[in-house]
Amino acid sequence: MPGFLLLEDGTLFQGLLVGPSGPAVAEVVFTTNMTGYQEVFTDPSFKGQIVVMTATMIGNYGINEADPESVGPQVAGIVVRELSSTYSNWRATGDLPSYLARHGIPALTEVDTRALTRHLRTVGVMRGVIGAGEEVTDAARAALEACPSMEGLDLATVVSTREPYTWGSADAATHIVALDFGIKRNILRLFEAHGCRITVMPSDTPADRILALEPDGVFLSNGPGDPAAIPYAPPTIKALAAQGVPIFGICLGHQLLGLTFGGETFKLPFGHRGGNQPVRELATGKILITSQNHGFAVKGNEQEITGAPDLQPTYINCNDGSVEGLRHRSLPIFAVQYHPEAAPGPHDARPHFPEFLAAVRARAGRR
Repeated sequence: MPGFLLLEDGTLFQGLLVGPSGPAVAEVVFTTNMTGYQEVFTDPSFKGQIVVMTATMIGNYGINEADPESVGPQVAGIVVRELSSTYSNWRATGDLPSYLARHGIPALTEVDTRALTRHLRTVGVMRGVIGAGEEVTDAARAALEACPSMEGLDLATVVSTREPYTWGSADAATHIVALDFGIKRNILRLFEAHGCRITVMPSDTPADRILALEPDGVFLSNGPGDPAAIPYAPPTIKALAAQGVPIFGICLGHQLLGLTFGGETFKLPFGHRGGNQPVRELATGKILITSQNHGFAVKGNEQEITGAPDLQPTYINCNDGSVEGLRHRSLPIFAVQYHPEAAPGPHDARPHFPEFLAAVRARAGRR
């Protein structure tokens, strides 16, 4: 059926709507991933967002049961140039349009996504509504008006697990406690591949309960929303740091570590989302091509993390100079803004996992 995307600045994009017809409202963002759409749509960091895919055809290899990064799609809706109803892949178990419809996710197709992406890059990401029909309805306008801004929004509490669970072999020598702010499954797979058992805890778990589990290290996961809207996390992280526990953070975990030690975060104009984001390692000048998905960043530059003298920057984004990594000057704590686990994306940053585990095992007296 005919459908539309209306942005809060009044810009209208028309196309064909596949799936649910009720208005879907959220922040509208774009990602440059060429493949890995199933991982993108199931990434909890996309909670509360309508995702524009810059690749021209989406869905041509179908969906499968192995690639989701969470229990199901997390996006509020998707916008694509062409949505393929046919697929060809030996791993596929179904087509993408049916998968999205089954989970109640609307897809707006036949849209000039290049023009839409250029608009978001120029003006900045903003709220939008996907609706049915050739004309924008009063119901769609009202839904858009009522949609909250991403700034000040705690979505990590929404996507976090409600109950603890374990991942990996119970006999593994290294025990990692992961605070779930929206964790991706591939992070758990990689920790398991490196000989770890992982206990995944709700995002608001207090420090004393974490320490009672006797972790060898603590992981702070990725996740959606505004890091400054999660006031319960920094006190927990500070208490863990005071005990000398090695800590590793990714994406939202990186931002929360910055806030814990006095730093500030801010909203980027249109964020970094995709599998081709270059970052530079300050110590060596080496360039990594990374997978990223974030709309907020830690304030700082190549010389310092603003307001956090105990932290030092380690990686910088080659495109806009934003901070992409940080490390504590004296404690076994470090974090990166990008996604070393990728899924989808390049594997340049995978060595961060053994880097963290080397610190974990050194503290435990093991090689």
